[in-house]
Amino acid sequence: MARTVEFDIEQAIERATSVFWEKGYNGASLRELTDAMKINSSSLYNTIGDKHELFVLCLKQYTHNRRISLQEQALQATSPLAAITDFINQVSIAVIQGVNGCLAIKTAFEVSPKDDLIKAILKADNEFTQTFLSSLIKAAIAQGEIGKDKDPDLLADYIISTYTGWYELHILYRDPRKITNLAQFMIRHLTQ
Repeated sequence: MARTVEFDIEQAIERATSVFWEKGYNGASLRELTDAMKINSSSLYNTIGDKHELFVLCLKQYTHNRRISLQEQALQATSPLAAITDFINQVSIAVIQGVNGCLAIKTAFEVSPKDDLIKAILKADNEFTQTFLSSLIKAAIAQGEIGKDKDPDLLADYIISTYTGWYELHILYRDPRKITNLAQFMIRHLTQ
């Protein structure tokens, strides 16, 4: 009779996410993943599937958690512009303090060019962020916090594409001031 596999899948996925985040998809061995998850490889195969299926679950959970966090932060802001400013400041802090960078950005370069499923997950996450920022910008325009001459979709794309470059700068220079200055520059130019 087959043994029943019992473990907290959500917690195991969280632990596996940490390994993928640190080592990347290609750098994470199955042994490192199962050790972190505190399961054996047969339990992984019987409940989740292979390494790729595990990575898909990790990436989905990561992007889902990020969405919830963004929405909660926006609800706490005093105005749409304050929510955008908080978003930009939080990204700069994540870049500076994040040891492993952003899992989604790392994955975009490592895995997604050759994996349509991963690319679709990342594209959906990017589209969520773009829509999220664009709606805040539209609300800020409606309240007179940002000029009516601004294109909300273009500005949202600009914010996203700019902060992805901050990760590269921080990897190369490890200069927190550089990232903080770029964030403040972006914030100042929202209202000009």
